[in-house]
Amino acid sequence: MSTPAPAKPVEIFVGFTHALRAAGLPVDHAHAFLEAIARLDAGSRSDVYWSGRATLCSGPDDLDIYDAVFERWFSGDRLLRGDDRPASPPRRLSPTSSIDDGDSADRFGEDRMVAIVASAEEQLRHRDVSDLTAEERRHLAHLFGRLDARAPLRAGLRRRPHRRGEIDPGRTIRDQLRRAGEPGPLRRRRPRPRPRRVVFLVDVSGSMEPYADSLLRLAHRVVLAAPRTSEVFTIGTRLTRVTTALRIPDPEKALDVAGRTVPDWSGGTRLGEVLRAFLDRWGQRGAARGAVVVIASDGWERGDPARLGEQVERLRRLAHAVIWANPHRGREGYAPIQGGIAAALPHIDGLVAGHSFAAFADLLEMVADA
Repeated sequence: MSTPAPAKPVEIFVGFTHALRAAGLPVDHAHAFLEAIARLDAGSRSDVYWSGRATLCSGPDDLDIYDAVFERWFSGDRLLRGDDRPASPPRRLSPTSSIDDGDSADRFGEDRMVAIVASAEEQLRHRDVSDLTAEERRHLAHLFGRLDARAPLRAGLRRRPHRRGEIDPGRTIRDQLRRAGEPGPLRRRRPRPRPRRVVFLVDVSGSMEPYADSLLRLAHRVVLAAPRTSEVFTIGTRLTRVTTALRIPDPEKALDVAGRTVPDWSGGTRLGEVLRAFLDRWGQRGAARGAVVVIASDGWERGDPARLGEQVERLRRLAHAVIWANPHRGREGYAPIQGGIAAALPHIDGLVAGHSFAAFADLLEMVADA
């Protein structure tokens, strides 16, 4: 019988937070606990103790449970050095400390824990959001604030001076008049770029429920980056505009308002009919004309797939680009053979993954470069 592999340090610390929850302690800041350890010595028993006590305990009533779980969890653990628990919190690492004062070991422990946390965060970026725990989802929600959402650009009607481009007759003639008619260099101009409209159609049906929250957070970043040229709709059994709700700067409040606005959350899917409603009411009136349209859906269609294909073809004639983000696209062995996605595939500009934070970041880059 083979011996099981020892747990990694980050797994031991995360497991400690789970043990506290099982003991009845309301742990809401596990990520802050890992960050605190990263700034101290991950191999020191006292540093780990005080890091957890400062971040995982909300009051004096939690101390008895915390102490008991800490003693049981880390008793005999080779990860921590057996130094006695101090009567006061350990001294913080000073950025001005010299190597000669004995802080080199502390800095080594800090660097090691920073590397562990960074590695865990990198793994989280590539994991399927449907497989995440509640704690990991809260951590992922903070990562959305780092996404750089850039609006795609288009050539505007107005021109601006430029070294290259078409000749600017007005500026050229005015320059010659200033020189009393003497010939001079030709002045040139180029179209002034303007933001291109972006439209998100987010599927909130039952099959998309594990991804809907993350997709709306992604759309929220796009709306905040370009509130005047971004539109967001949810699609399922009906069409709901949630753009106004997603203009709220705070993401939690924005999603809460949007969630109360959507009447068909976790319902069925009639993509063809809902897409037709979008085109009749919003698309042909300007929302989709020349826009980059992102359809975030797994492609499951309860209605006639041929109708969905017709509406996507109709949308493609209006839009600048149509991008379909499918959560299953990022899974190994996936093939677009479902009726809805197979009917829409000939009329879209790209079928991309929409299952992880890294896939969301790639999608934003694709939209910005459309």
